[in-house]
Amino acid sequence: MNQRIQLASLDDQINATAREAVRQRISWPVNLTPANVTYHSRGHALLMGSAHEVSQAARALQGRGLASLTLLTTDTSLDLPAASEPLICQTLADIQQSQLRITGYLGAFHVEVASEDDDALNLAQALIERDVFDVVLDLTAAGALNDIQSWEIPPPGYVRLNELAEEAQRKDALDSVVELVGEFDKPRYFQVNSDICAHSSSGNVGCTRCLDVCPADAISSVQGRIESRIEIDPFLCQGVGSCTSACPTGAIEFRLPETRRQQDTLATWLAAYREAGGQAPVMRFITHDSLDAERKSGAVTPGHLLDVPLEELGAAGHDQWLTALASGAAEVRIQLHDDMPPRLTAFIAHQAAQAHGILEALGHDATRIKLLQPHQTEARDALPSLTPLTDAALTFAESDKRARLNQVLAALTTLGEPSNHRHAMPEGAAYGGLQVDSQACTLCYACVSNCPTPALKAGGDTPTLSFLEADCVQCGLCEQACPENAITLLPGFLAAPARDTRHICHEEAAFECISCGKPFATVSTVAAIKKKLADHPYFAGDALARLEMCEDCRVKDVWKTMIRDPDAQLKV
Repeated sequence: MNQRIQLASLDDQINATAREAVRQRISWPVNLTPANVTYHSRGHALLMGSAHEVSQAARALQGRGLASLTLLTTDTSLDLPAASEPLICQTLADIQQSQLRITGYLGAFHVEVASEDDDALNLAQALIERDVFDVVLDLTAAGALNDIQSWEIPPPGYVRLNELAEEAQRKDALDSVVELVGEFDKPRYFQVNSDICAHSSSGNVGCTRCLDVCPADAISSVQGRIESRIEIDPFLCQGVGSCTSACPTGAIEFRLPETRRQQDTLATWLAAYREAGGQAPVMRFITHDSLDAERKSGAVTPGHLLDVPLEELGAAGHDQWLTALASGAAEVRIQLHDDMPPRLTAFIAHQAAQAHGILEALGHDATRIKLLQPHQTEARDALPSLTPLTDAALTFAESDKRARLNQVLAALTTLGEPSNHRHAMPEGAAYGGLQVDSQACTLCYACVSNCPTPALKAGGDTPTLSFLEADCVQCGLCEQACPENAITLLPGFLAAPARDTRHICHEEAAFECISCGKPFATVSTVAAIKKKLADHPYFAGDALARLEMCEDCRVKDVWKTMIRDPDAQLKV
């Protein structure tokens, strides 16, 4: 299970040969989504910052093909001579600086100064007689001019230039502003399947994990007529991937390739590595940019290190890391880098905490999954301290994300020594059970109709509520939907067979229609309805017995009453 590895038994040359065989045979799936999002930029640029910084940048940009230059200064005014393009100068007062709001993306930046009476001044309309600016060059200190620091990853067309940047960096930033004129295409990275989304149901809000982790603020909750839904703005989305890793049901996934192909490739790589004679493989999840930087620096990694190249680290979460261990990797290492936005850094740390919690619960060494800080070459190249858990290939029989995760957990359970207890997990983890108060539950099945997964099920002809913890994502929609407040969530990972076994939460005898004998509800449901409607004029007197009839007999009884007394309905 957690056997220590014998270092002398590993041959790096054999491992390097095996790794090369894997690279030659199987390619990591890359984004194949056709470009179907188009930005249109006419070159109307907005420059923001101190007069000194803005004037320098404006002089460098004049005469280089931009449609106009608008200079928004935060201290003193400017009076620069115009060149081949219109040049507009404007100074913001202190109060205006605090009210400045910027939204949008390349070719469509809305820049407004909001006021206390909710009336906003559109600066593009006021200064250049257009609705929007096309490009924004931010020369302020870390976006201090307004509240745009929530953009951990700025939208396309928003260029930041630190006043302490070196000359080469300044030149590259200014060149990029000039180049952002014309039409630009990019992929629509993700797709959303609302049918399995756990965000909202019946007006209640449940899972918000994707909203919490997107560093580009590209995901929003849109309120419909009854309930809200998740939408991804394709113009703001930059393919970080943390949303698809955080989504517990698979409602958000890459368009092409589908997220599940990464799991398939991990298992296939490890099988091919073993077939070629490789031993004790370590899977390292790393970005393309970091990998290219290592190669340019001349770094040569040892043969046991198999690199998984990602657009960004958020594209693979703890389910992928655990897949690697269940497929025969001795260790998993996640190579962090210097340019990670704070929300992505926090997300990776949260995923690592979940992975460690699950490994410990199932009787495995949590050090099999490690986060590598930038430039930790010794930790990167180190031999694994433990042998792989298995040398058998993991083959997935399901396409559903949660079903695949449960298959990985089942494999790790077989390979370990589960504690048979519930283990605490980081807040927000999609693991846990629920408790049903049988005294309060009336088996109305509001919880079942709101559950986005098969975790909760009704009993068919028998009034029964059953629950399968393995499918529960702890969205809380059942708890909110229950009219009797009979459901309580129990967060935590249950390392016991009960997690994979459907059990009965509540069961009652069926109430049979007093007219035809058909079972149509439960005893407690009928009793609760009779109590609530006892004073309603429609059910006054003998009519109260209608509540003990099925829907068909109830209608028949109403018609019989109307035939006997046509004016009866006018008395209600």
